[in-house]
Amino acid sequence: MGRRTAAANAVGLVAGYALDSLLGDPRRGHPVAGFGRAAGILERRVYRADRRAGAVFTAVAVGAPVLLGVAVDRATRRHPVARVLVVAVGTWTVLGGRTLRHEATVMGTALRAGDLPAARNRLGHLCGRDPSRLDEGELARATVESVAENTSDAVVAPLVWGALAGLPGLLGYRAANTLDAMVGHRSPRYARFGTPAARLDDLLNLLPARLTGLLTVAAAPSVHGDRDRAWQVWRRDRHDHPSPNAGQCEAAMAGALGVRLGGRNVYFGRSEVRPFLGDGPRPEARHLKRAARLSGRVGLAALALAALWPLTGGRLVAATGRTLLWNPARRLTARLGVPGPGNGR
Repeated sequence: MGRRTAAANAVGLVAGYALDSLLGDPRRGHPVAGFGRAAGILERRVYRADRRAGAVFTAVAVGAPVLLGVAVDRATRRHPVARVLVVAVGTWTVLGGRTLRHEATVMGTALRAGDLPAARNRLGHLCGRDPSRLDEGELARATVESVAENTSDAVVAPLVWGALAGLPGLLGYRAANTLDAMVGHRSPRYARFGTPAARLDDLLNLLPARLTGLLTVAAAPSVHGDRDRAWQVWRRDRHDHPSPNAGQCEAAMAGALGVRLGGRNVYFGRSEVRPFLGDGPRPEARHLKRAARLSGRVGLAALALAALWPLTGGRLVAATGRTLLWNPARRLTARLGVPGPGNGR
């Protein structure tokens, strides 16, 4: 990656984050919603209750946005201004930080006002739990857990993949994450068909979820949290969650806020009992504003790392890779007595 291209990617990520912070999700014609509709049409055409069909579905549905990103990436390689624009729009499209913080704030307002019906109706904007019998504490817990997990899914992970792979990384990650939300859950229809999408999403979130946990620990004092306690809870409890990634985020958030997450979650038609994360009391309405603010701090830290990566780490990795390939090639061609790289005419 050339210096101008790396700089354009970095500026595009920052501009896209700014657009999300200022405008939030597009109110009409959201590209992710359009992708979801297209994926639904594809699902109906290829669905069978087995993993092979699910793998085909996942490969096509994720591969198409990646190929689009590669085509645009190549077309803008020598046009840095165009590269900034497409990366900025792509970043804005796939991020959801402002919307996430807004939903947590609205939930907190409803709970502080004692308006449980409004809070229950709002929970569907954050997660798929059945809210009909949840009290204030359980609604607050569901919100904190959703904010913690989606800080990774909707903010940190897109920035990480945008930094590592540019526009193809942004589009490919969001496609995989959307498919996981559509078909990656445990239901009779998707128990096998949705497995490939769920596994791909797990794989793509391994690094971002752990980075989210560490950044949450680091940012704990910004919301009057105890960094040492957050670190201890994160190290102790992060592997207790059934998800390989959600526990990383939720344990750090529990420690940073001084609350206890986990317990019985009721979904529509099924329930799950999850281990407790953290040592404090159940979350309350007052914790939601702090959770939203902490999510914002983590997003800004992730943005700084993502913007610096193409200009520092990415160039170092590229240079190291060239060196590792160049020296063995020169030695091999010298032994064979043929012109090697840089030795021919």
